[in-house]
Amino acid sequence: MIPLIVIVVLLVVLTTFVIGAYNKLVTLRNRFKNAFAQIDVQLKRRYDLIPNLVETAKAYMKHERETLEAVIMARNQAAAAGKLAAQHPGDAGAMTGLMGAEGALTGALGRLFALSEAYPDLKANQNMMQLTEELTSTENKISFARQAYNDAVTTYNTSRETFPTNVVAGTFRFDPATLFEIEDATQKEAPKVSF
Repeated sequence: MIPLIVIVVLLVVLTTFVIGAYNKLVTLRNRFKNAFAQIDVQLKRRYDLIPNLVETAKAYMKHERETLEAVIMARNQAAAAGKLAAQHPGDAGAMTGLMGAEGALTGALGRLFALSEAYPDLKANQNMMQLTEELTSTENKISFARQAYNDAVTTYNTSRETFPTNVVAGTFRFDPATLFEIEDATQKEAPKVSF
């Protein structure tokens, strides 16, 4: 009788542990997905601001068509990569694509702002000043959202990699999540907006 009671108690303890570990991993996974959703909101705001910025600059920078088109193309690629990453937050391939597209967009915006320095009327334009202020604010929000996402991913990955939770993670296919990092050191800085 005592061996049966011991076995039942061990099964109850094991079942309770598995349920607790599973629920913890689900909670942490949902946290990092929510954190990515916050990045996604700010990226969409950024993508919405860029066409207005380009349209305002177009009137002043008629001879810089190539740069303006590069910004729009980079924006469209980043938006497409953002949609894919939003469908699969934490997926290494989707996050790598988004990071690359965001890096290209940051570079294109940097070139646009560098060229705009040569156009004093553009720098003085009220609409341009307002758009660049909104873009700067959005860049800051993206940075904070990225930090929150990376914190949530780190917590999730640490939990799924530590013993004995890693047994539950492996059994129920809790895949590792990928951090949102920028590889190129020159792209780590937000575009310099100064009008």
